[in-house]
Order: sequence, then C-alpha cells, then structure tokens
Amino acid sequence: MSPLARARPDLAAFVPYASARRSGLVGAIRLNANESPWADDGDPAALNRYPDPQPLALRSDLATLYGVAEDRLWTGRGSDEAIDLLLRGFCRAGRDNVVGLAPSFGMYRIGAQLQGAEYRALTLSPDDGFALDPERLLARVDADTKLVVLCSPNNPTGELHHEVVGFLAEALAGRALLVVDEAYIEFAGIPSAAALLDRYDNLVVLRTLSKAHALAGARIGSLIAHPDVARFIGRIAAPYPLPLPCVAAAIAALEPAALERTRARIATLVGERRQLADALAARPDVRTVWPSAANFVLARFADGPAALQRALAAGIVLRDVSAQPGLTDCLRITVGSPYENEALLEALA
Repeated sequence: MSPLARARPDLAAFVPYASARRSGLVGAIRLNANESPWADDGDPAALNRYPDPQPLALRSDLATLYGVAEDRLWTGRGSDEAIDLLLRGFCRAGRDNVVGLAPSFGMYRIGAQLQGAEYRALTLSPDDGFALDPERLLARVDADTKLVVLCSPNNPTGELHHEVVGFLAEALAGRALLVVDEAYIEFAGIPSAAALLDRYDNLVVLRTLSKAHALAGARIGSLIAHPDVARFIGRIAAPYPLPLPCVAAAIAALEPAALERTRARIATLVGERRQLADALAARPDVRTVWPSAANFVLARFADGPAALQRALAAGIVLRDVSAQPGLTDCLRITVGSPYENEALLEALA
C-alpha cells in the first residue's frame, strides 16, 4: 500500500500554487514574479528576488549530512512546519486522530488541535524512567489514526525510544505513518532511524539544524520519508518556505570546517551534560535527575518554583515543565557553556 493511501482523500490530486520559481523557466531577465528589479541599497544579499522553493545546494548538503537520497527530503521552516503539514495533509478535522506520548513536545498536541484532530497520548511514568511499552502505544491506534508520533530523544524527558521504531513501523504498515522526531539525535550518539527508510515506507523522520548546528534563528528543518510523502508535503507547503539568508546560513553551517566545529561542540555539551547532571543529583534539594540523551537534563526539585525563582534572580531562565503529566516540581535545564552551567549551580546554591 502506498504511504499516501492514508492522506486526506480531498488532497489526493491536490495541485499546488504555480509560483514563478516552480515553473522551472530560466532567463537572464526575470519578469514573471512581480519582483523589484533592484535590490535595496543596504541589501548586499539581493533579496529582491524570490528564493527557490527547495534550493539545490542546500538539498544536496542536507541529503549528504543525513545519508539519504535527495528525493526523500523536504526542507522547511523548522520541524514545526513539517509537523503542521503532516497533520494538515493526513488528518481530517473532526474525524481522524494522532497517537503520541505524554510528557512530550507540546507542538504535536497543539498542531492536532488546530487541525481539529484528536490527540491520544500514552502517559509514561517517571518511576520507571519513562519507559515505553510499544504494545500499549499500539492499543491507542484505530482505523482513524493517521499519525503515530515518537520524539526520540524525548522532550522534555530526554530518554531514547529508537529501540522500538522498527517494531512500531512494521505494526503500523498500511495503517498509519510513524513519525520519529530526531531534533536531539546528534547528542545521543546513535544512528538515525532514517537508516530504516528503505524497509518501512510508512516511516517519517524529522531533523533540524536548530539544536546541534546552532541555527535556531534560521528555522531550517527537514522531513525525510518515502519520495511520495516528501513530494506530497512539498505540494501542500507554502511556495517559498526558505528565506535566502537562512539558506545561506545553513549552507555555511554545513561546510566541512563548520561541521568539524559542530562535532567538537557536541562533544563539549555531552561532557557538560554529564557534569551538570551529577552536580544536580548531589544537591539536597534535588529529588531526581533522569538520564538524558539530549542537550538538556530534567530534574525534580523539592520545591520546583523556588528553584526557578533562585535561577531567575541570578538572570538565568529555566523551563518549568511541571504542568506535564508526572512532572510536578520538574525543571528542564538546557546544557549551556561551562560558564553558564557553573553560574546556574552557584545560583541554585
């Protein structure tokens, strides 16, 4: 069965907006897009022209980085846009549902709500390290389930779920897409689930340059999937999702020297993560620090709000995640530079 068999039937033959760049026409003089013929005097990047929908150089660099064929790749404005387009493309409002985890990244639930789809969450327990029983997750899947979303490493808890990806993808074949969000995979030291794409055509992997590659402000995220799914997402996406300055920043970040610096910074953060977790666990006001494969740690304090206020008093902002299931008094702490991490520990003391 084609992975598009579960897409919204009304979008099966969807024809995208025929933007000027999608026409494929090339000429020295461009008079087909109602652009200004002049760049602004203070604009060295010549932003008077619309960008390519999917720039060839960036696609090539990302395909190499992720070890996938270019026709499996669609790139847009962060993973958030890919999540939104998957929900819009596959879920019928008022009828279909999405299955995921709790606690987990909040945009899955919010995106489903905006699309009018039900979000069914399997609540994981902090008492067993947020372990995932795949059979319990599958029990929430029915005939109207279009997407099953797995964040691994999970946000905000930090645990990995890659060991169940193959089992879930096989169990969901012909039933739903399995979406694996790997926003933090670079900090985990394990292979991407994209290695399984040839085996499971219902598998979708999300990647981003926001975290490890230090481009959160550029908003460059990628969807990696069966070519039919990647093309479908491209058809329903906005015609120009990638601003030229963001594309330039991404291409520069994927140069060999920049990638070498990125690998060194990842190694530093992994070391700092271990030290920060150990230092927090040694504090008398910290009840639990869970193992993390991401660039953050999750800690439960005796008094979470008080710890948050101590950090804020020192000008340090942490993430209060206590509203999520099972995370009372919990703070998610991004691993910063050695100086920033030391400043946090002094503030908490």
